Amino acid sequence: MTPLFATLTALGAALRDRLRDLRDEPERGSLSVEQVIITVALIGIAVALVAVIANAVSSRSAQIQ
Repeated sequence: MTPLFATLTALGAALRDRLRDLRDEPERGSLSVEQVIITVALIGIAVALVAVIANAVSSRSAQIQ
């Protein structure tokens, strides 16, 4: 019975430590406003670049024919 009690006590202590660590860092894993703005800007740049490349390819293919 004593080894079972010791194991359960150690497991409880480990779980308490993990919960305490999670409570100490409430913003862990959350996105900041800056990250969202940068991501939206990069997506906009990528879409604009694809549009420019598609336009260039279309105009070059028209010149070939």
